[in-house]
Amino acid sequence: MAKLLETENLVTNFYTYEGVVKALNKVSLVVDHGATFGLVGESGCGKSVTVRSIMRIVPEPGHIEGGKVIVYLDEKRRHAGMDLLAQSEAFMESLRGDRISMIFQEPNAALNPTMSIGDQVAESFLFHQKKQLCTAVLRDLESENCRTIFPLKQFLRTVYRSAVQQPDSLTLNILRRIPILKHWQSRLKKEARQHAIEIIAKLGLSNPEQIVDQYPHNLSGGMKQRIVIAIALACSPVLLIADEATSNLDVTIQAQILELLRRLKQEVISSILLITHDLGVVAETCDRVGVMYAGNLCEVADVRDLFQKPLHPYTRALLDAVPKLSMNDDLKSIEGHVPNLVTAPSGCRFHPRCPHAMAACREAFPEMTEIGKDHLVACYWAAAQS
Repeated sequence: MAKLLETENLVTNFYTYEGVVKALNKVSLVVDHGATFGLVGESGCGKSVTVRSIMRIVPEPGHIEGGKVIVYLDEKRRHAGMDLLAQSEAFMESLRGDRISMIFQEPNAALNPTMSIGDQVAESFLFHQKKQLCTAVLRDLESENCRTIFPLKQFLRTVYRSAVQQPDSLTLNILRRIPILKHWQSRLKKEARQHAIEIIAKLGLSNPEQIVDQYPHNLSGGMKQRIVIAIALACSPVLLIADEATSNLDVTIQAQILELLRRLKQEVISSILLITHDLGVVAETCDRVGVMYAGNLCEVADVRDLFQKPLHPYTRALLDAVPKLSMNDDLKSIEGHVPNLVTAPSGCRFHPRCPHAMAACREAFPEMTEIGKDHLVACYWAAAQS
């Protein structure tokens, strides 16, 4: 498969009063076109910081201090990558919500309580798809059913032809403030609203025409999560990042959301980067999976290989800790504690908790090594066993 997203040695630190939190330590991963990549690990391991670094929305006092985030968005030149860390903030604003979208962990925090659902879903389309909206208005102006008087119609045609070519031009922004043009500005909003209704209907919600007039407090948790997904899908992104999109939902709603994401990947989205701590979600949804621990990527493999033959001691411990119906003994846990990343252990950050720690583990962090086809692991012990 061709690459869609690649991070190379991504480093992100947070500067706090207690010291420098080394949140990401040279994280490298690849998401292919048409694939679902799962990023899994304990809470606080750096999963959300990874995707926020990719989107360049790391909150203060965090700073991205090294590495690359390369995207391959040109379908005709799949090998021509672009480093997002080298782009301007204006470019990133045009990219977020358009080619790459993100579903945040908490829908209540992602939705504006003072805006209607329809306005929130339409907002992304109005921001990123002005050209398409202006084209729809121009089509209406040129139809035989348009009742606008001829001189004004000609003027409006000229305005919106310019808008199709340069939707963000200064001239158009000035013209839109003229009272006689407000009707056609509202026409853009009507087009965006209709688009919002179509997206909400596609997500399986009944009565979308009524939902667009409601507010977040009128909806259940599952409905809010679907609306957040609708906002992310408004511009048909090629990559959808889902940060714990099912963590606060009950099992039934969680299954519905996962099935929805699978269907949308076939119909709308090219690839999904799924952030979760739930190995069951990973097994059911993902094609490849990366395991993170304390800011490091420990193991990357196809999902079947990872579950059948885990190589890193941390991955094995995570899988052993999953409750099984056949278990008669007590639940297993991983001994020790997650390290303080201000004073992170030298070498492999898992070595204080690892039953197979070697002298080399305390001295230097192991490089990713391919053991088996497309199965990568950063572990001296696993490399020695192969």
